[in-house]
Amino acid sequence: MFAHRPAIAEIAPPARGAFPETDIARGAELARIGNCTSCHTAKGGRPFAGGVPIATPFGTLHGTNITPDPVTGIGRWSEPAFARSMRQGVARDGSHLYPAFPYDHFSSLTDADLHGLYAFLMTRRPVHLEPPANRMIPPLGFRPLLAGWKLLFFRPARFTTDPGHDALWNRGKYLGDGIAHCGGCHSPRGVLGNEKTDQPYAGGWVDGWYAPPLDATSPAIRAWTADRLETYLRTGLSTTHAAAAGPMGAVAHNLSQVRGPDVRAIATYYADLMAKAPAARREPPLPDRAAAAVRAHPEGAALYAGACAMCHEPGAPM
Repeated sequence: MFAHRPAIAEIAPPARGAFPETDIARGAELARIGNCTSCHTAKGGRPFAGGVPIATPFGTLHGTNITPDPVTGIGRWSEPAFARSMRQGVARDGSHLYPAFPYDHFSSLTDADLHGLYAFLMTRRPVHLEPPANRMIPPLGFRPLLAGWKLLFFRPARFTTDPGHDALWNRGKYLGDGIAHCGGCHSPRGVLGNEKTDQPYAGGWVDGWYAPPLDATSPAIRAWTADRLETYLRTGLSTTHAAAAGPMGAVAHNLSQVRGPDVRAIATYYADLMAKAPAARREPPLPDRAAAAVRAHPEGAALYAGACAMCHEPGAPM
């Protein structure tokens, strides 16, 4: 593990015509599933131009400019340079990337999906914008130290199909564990910011928000079925659970724009992981009086589900 990796030569920014529209469309869907805008599009800023402040226990990072601007973005990055950054957390110039960028999850992506993402990003509108400098606690701004972190914690992921499940479940696992990097929020972390790989999906914290477990320890009072979870992921609202808020709100916003069966696949995978939770085995019936109130006052029921249920439903944290 080198403190600095060899640089990959710059290229002339490729023309849009170099990429088939099908590849661009594939990359667009993956970028939405990956929620790329949350870290790479500042509030009120241009898409993918970076600048988003990312607070960590070790200092504040800023999302990078991933538009094809040749000076401040990735316009002169070749596809191999892009793939290396996604799979190994190494920039084109050979410097190590901070693990706030979830390359540990992205390392499982197929060549075809990485090509689609590259095609999509290289055909965005270039934005000449240099994000603010990172403000890390000394000496953590010295990037060669990240080689030591990788030596301790980074193990490239490789997706393999589970023959015990169908194609939809396996697609959901590939997306959820990989590009969607759900474990980045829903898994606990160690003192050095590493995901605890022996406790995947056991719950975590992000930006002061609790990301509940997505495994058999799920505290949900009602079972997360694939139907319920798909609705929640696509709309940000579940009438039997809660409304997406905080970082999850941005995830739901991006997933609402995803066409096809991929959101269903993700819902199928995580619903299965949570299926053995105690709450899932004792699905409580909705009381008749409450059901009647929902039918009589649907607007009020929707407001309650979106603004109140997260704290005031039985089993909620407050």
